[in-house]
Formats: sequence, C-alpha cells, structure tokens
Amino acid sequence: MTEIHGSAPGRFARVKDAFAANFSEGLEIGARFSVVLDGELVVDLIGGHVDRAKTRPWDARTIAPVFSAGKAVMALMIARLVDQGRLDYEQPVSKVWPEFGEAGKAMITLGELMSHQAGLPGLQPPQDPTIWYDREAVLRVLEHQAPMWEPGTASGYHPTTIGFLAGEIFRRVDGRAMAAALSEDIARPLGLDLWIGLPEAEWGRLAEMRKPPAMPFLGELDDVKRAAFLDRGSSPSGKGDSEWRKLDVPSTHTHTDGPSLARFLSLVAEGGRLGGQQLLSSLTLAKATRERSWGPDRVLPFEISWAAGLMRNRGLKIYGLGELAVGHSGWGGSCGFADPETRLSAAYVMNWQSPHLIGDPRALRLIEALYASL
Repeated sequence: MTEIHGSAPGRFARVKDAFAANFSEGLEIGARFSVVLDGELVVDLIGGHVDRAKTRPWDARTIAPVFSAGKAVMALMIARLVDQGRLDYEQPVSKVWPEFGEAGKAMITLGELMSHQAGLPGLQPPQDPTIWYDREAVLRVLEHQAPMWEPGTASGYHPTTIGFLAGEIFRRVDGRAMAAALSEDIARPLGLDLWIGLPEAEWGRLAEMRKPPAMPFLGELDDVKRAAFLDRGSSPSGKGDSEWRKLDVPSTHTHTDGPSLARFLSLVAEGGRLGGQQLLSSLTLAKATRERSWGPDRVLPFEISWAAGLMRNRGLKIYGLGELAVGHSGWGGSCGFADPETRLSAAYVMNWQSPHLIGDPRALRLIEALYASL
C-alpha cells in the first residue's frame, strides 16, 4: 500500500480515498492533488515516488512538468495585460505585432488567437523538430504562414504554437518574457512554486516522467491534426531533456506543484484576488472566461467551449459540475481548474502519463469525490 501524506480534513475523506485508490489500482507512480476553497488550501495530498524505479518519495518540494495545463497560466497572464489596458481581446494581433499580419492574418483578433481560432495549429510546411529551440525561427515561420482554415470560423487546438504566439504578443507589449513577468510579478512575491521553463538549479527536485503507452486518440486524421500533433516537427525534440527543460514556452513548459497551480487559478474562483491582492478586475475576468467558440474542435476529438485560452466546462464536464468552471488539461493527465460558483480551484499533478488528451480518469475520480464532499 502506498502511504498517503498531506491533509484532507474529515469533510474531504472521500477525496483522500479516491487519491489512495488511484495508487492501490496501480495507476500512479507519484502524484499530488490540491484544492483551494474560499482562498484557503483545504486539501493537499501527496503520494508515491518521483522516479520510475520508486526509490525516492514524492514530497512537498517535488515539482513536475504539467505541459498544457500551463496554458491556463498563460491565459491569465495575457488577461493581466488586458486588465492594464495594454491589450484588448477584440484588437487585431497585427496592431502590436505587424509582421504577424502577413498571409491573410491581418484581422485575426487576440480573442480569436487565444481561443484557438487562428488556423495555426502547427508549423507549415513541416519543420525539423529542433526549430522549436530557436524562438526567432519559429516566429518567422508563423509570420509567413497562412491559416489552415478561415480564422474565426472554428477552433482547432494549437498545442505548441499558441505559446510562441501568445509569448511574442506578451513580450512586445510588456517588454519581458512571460516567464520573467510571472516570476517577478506573481510567483516570487506570493510564494508560488510556478515556473515557465525551469532553471537548472531546480532540476534536483523534478519528478521523472513516464511517457504514455500510446498516442492519444485524435479521431479521423487530416492535415490539420497532423500539423498539430503528428508531423515530425510538430513538437520540440532532438536536443535532450536538459535543453527541453529550459525552453520558455508558456503553452507547454510550465513546471509546478499542486498547491501553487491551484492557488494561481484561484484568481478565477476568487474574482481576481490572489494573496490579498486584486490582480484582475471582475470585468476582465468576464472577458477572459466568456465563450468565444463552441463546437467540434478541428484538432481535438471533442466539442469544446473555448474562452480566451481556457477550456470552459460546458459540454465537457471534466472540471466539476458547473458550466462556469474553466481550466486546462495537460499531456498525460495533469490538470488545473477554477469554479467561481463554488469559489474552488484545484490542481492534479503526476508523473505517470496516460494517453488521455483531457479528462484523465484519475483526475475525474478525484474531482468527482471533491464535489461530492461539498
């Protein structure tokens, strides 16, 4: 039996039981599940090991890559610039990034881009996978690239490109990389163990990932899905783990622990407040979380309600019970979400990846137990 550490008061006993069941059924190596309710950390469960050989226990200092679950962080960092009046969701991206407007992209708005409606799910033509380690080279390809469908007419998940696109918009407006702004403005001041890219000094406490046993199911394949996930150059590779960890790509390279991601996402649950500070206005939160696209996604095999970088719970029902909940899931099972109706946010972080694109059964079991406890 795996020993479970951390806290889950009696009210949340069934959450602890669900967490333990994931281990007893052989579904985990190591994991952490954290819940913030009314601004307070009320559940924080830790179990298992950081390494595949199961020799080192997962502890309170362990962090892990959460892959696309970090897109929720990216979305709220962009929302902060909107809140400051430095960006507008309805303005063309080309207003702050003129070169982006080439090849029929001049009128794509920030809101369309953040809701995966820009038609740029991957690099076209396909590139060598080492290109992702050269930010400027990736941006030049995206500037010259034409959309793969008419922008604004449908969503099509941009797994990696959205990080370069949103990151460049952020850099041009703020002057800093999003990773630096997150660290300087929020993570360090508020004591969050939350990183975009990971400095070498932190690698000693990083969980070792076990990759999924199979590729995720994407439905019937076409050129759009191949560009997003299956082309040889659809994701970074070819330079080893050390170079990968350093990449400053907010769509895919967030590293964190459960409490830090849950606390950050409590921004949504708490009406824009975090650590006693009003970091986002209610008006901007409404703009950031409203539905911008609904229907069959051209990349993911689901009908999705997209906000400005966040998945809305409408239809999916993977982030609790309410339709106002928003969040994001990451490759292999990680997820973070916030529910303003219950003033709750939660994060699931683990190191044994499954082939589920969203709605990993381990996380769903925890979230179901959580809502049954409320």
